[in-house]
Amino acid sequence: MIDLNQRTQEKKNFSNRLTVVYLFFGLLFSFFLFRTFSLQVSSYTDYELASLKNKTREILIQPRRGIIYDRNGKIIVNNKPSYNLILNPSKINNIDEHISKIQVLINISEEDILFVKENFKRKAKLNRELILKKNLSAEEIAKFETRRYKFPNTFIDERYSRESIYSGLFSHSIGYVGGLSDDNLEEILNEQNLSPKETIFKYSNGYLEGKTGLEKVYDKRLRGYFGKKIYEVDASGKLLDELEEIPARDGENLYTSLDLNSQKVAYEKIDGRRGAVVAVEIDTGAIVTYISSPSFPINKITNGMSSKEFSKLLNDKDKPFFDRAGQGRYSPASTIKPAIGLYGIENKIIDWEYTIDDPGFFILPEDKRVYRGWKKGGHGTINLMNAIIESSNTFFFSLAYNSEIEKLVEHLSNFGFGKNICMDCFIPDKGLLPDPEWKMNTLNFGWFKGDTVNMGVGQGYLSATPIQLAYYSAFLAKKGKLDRFSFIQDANPPKKDIFISNNLKDQDWDNIHNSMIGVIDNPKGTAGRLKNLKSYKVAAKSGTVELVSTETKEDYKIIRKVEGQRDHAIIIAFAPMPNPKYAISVVIENGESGGSVAGPVAIEVLNSLINSE
Repeated sequence: MIDLNQRTQEKKNFSNRLTVVYLFFGLLFSFFLFRTFSLQVSSYTDYELASLKNKTREILIQPRRGIIYDRNGKIIVNNKPSYNLILNPSKINNIDEHISKIQVLINISEEDILFVKENFKRKAKLNRELILKKNLSAEEIAKFETRRYKFPNTFIDERYSRESIYSGLFSHSIGYVGGLSDDNLEEILNEQNLSPKETIFKYSNGYLEGKTGLEKVYDKRLRGYFGKKIYEVDASGKLLDELEEIPARDGENLYTSLDLNSQKVAYEKIDGRRGAVVAVEIDTGAIVTYISSPSFPINKITNGMSSKEFSKLLNDKDKPFFDRAGQGRYSPASTIKPAIGLYGIENKIIDWEYTIDDPGFFILPEDKRVYRGWKKGGHGTINLMNAIIESSNTFFFSLAYNSEIEKLVEHLSNFGFGKNICMDCFIPDKGLLPDPEWKMNTLNFGWFKGDTVNMGVGQGYLSATPIQLAYYSAFLAKKGKLDRFSFIQDANPPKKDIFISNNLKDQDWDNIHNSMIGVIDNPKGTAGRLKNLKSYKVAAKSGTVELVSTETKEDYKIIRKVEGQRDHAIIIAFAPMPNPKYAISVVIENGESGGSVAGPVAIEVLNSLINSE
């Protein structure tokens, strides 16, 4: 007998199972329907783009760097085109064997081979090109192209080299370019919303960036913006059709204030001696001459130098890489005396009628220490104007002794000492304008009155760079109002420094100018031998930087037998008077006499600037 309750329960269970099955297949169908809709409708664009990315490849196009000109529109640095033999290091297993095969066709110098071997592993690791030989002749190109099938990982292409037209002339002012690190490359590309990838290079050395000088300071303006090409590729990554090109935007050209002619004269006259020459246009603060000597070959460093050659330069005792013009510290010596004289006038310690008796030395009252002048027997009764003309140390020892060091330091800072006076120099040094706090913190000694006395003649702890001395010279010429220096005269007005004075009158500045003119034109002037080297009036102050303190001339004759212990020669000047246009400073290490050694260099550079107008 059939149990109706049991049968009803079975039907109910079956219905429940059937409902679960329907629900499962319903959900499954809904899922597939949703995925189909998502793939073909809602997410179509995303997948289409992903598909396109899989079948396309972006390749960056390197821009050319801007050309650098002097102030007269003459090219200083250019991009030189050439046909080069180029390797793909990452695809070459045996570089020695590869080079040997190529040498059968093309002569490769030992220097080029050494350069390739030194850089092969690094370039292969980074998947970068490597130049085997530059500037191929038409015959060499023809020989290689007819047998190119033998060298699938080597090719000939046009590339540019960053070339300074005057390789050693602008080493420290313009500087040089070099390879770009991966981190810096990523940072540069991020600025353009790009990422590092395969690149069509314009330069033989691949990615470039400014390393020193204006090439570094204005790197962003000079380097331009990367372009890109978009290619269709097959499954193996082989490039097919070019789909789009966004051209690279070349860097801006840079128009500097440097004067090629005066630069040549300064370079020739300093003649490889250790030192520096800086000349500026007074009204604008434009740097027209900037020489640090000795220099180094920009082009060889930029376009390939063996480690042996680079090491030789690096270990050269004359330190050619050291920028003496912007980073060399030198005591200003007697060139400081016009500024000290103005301090005395400003603070009413002296006036133009004030005189002292100069016996040739000054005795410090505190400890009876003797500070000697350069002239045996001294200068007799002397006032401020003649003290500058004849360079009386005793007069300025006495004036400094009566000065308050804090006020004197503040005064000298107005003239550019102890601060950066250049808006676009590469890592300029601030020199040293010492004060009691500096001495205690640095040397753990208190300030002595003798330190102030030494500062009065530009010796002791006080030091300045040649570009600061040029600024000081121009500041004197402009009577206390001067624009900060720069190599690029852009539309934006530069920062102006103004001497805020309570007591200095225009006549005081004129008197300082006249005393400095007397340094050359007065029969008692310390630089009288320069008088016949020019046809216009020059205001100047020469100096001799003591490296080793001696009591007598006989003692100095002994120490000067070692060249490195000889005094430095130094001079500042501005001309033509009475309306000066250019100011200059010259420092020649171990040159001894500012008037007779540094002076002729300064006059020749001024001649090249003034007589060419």
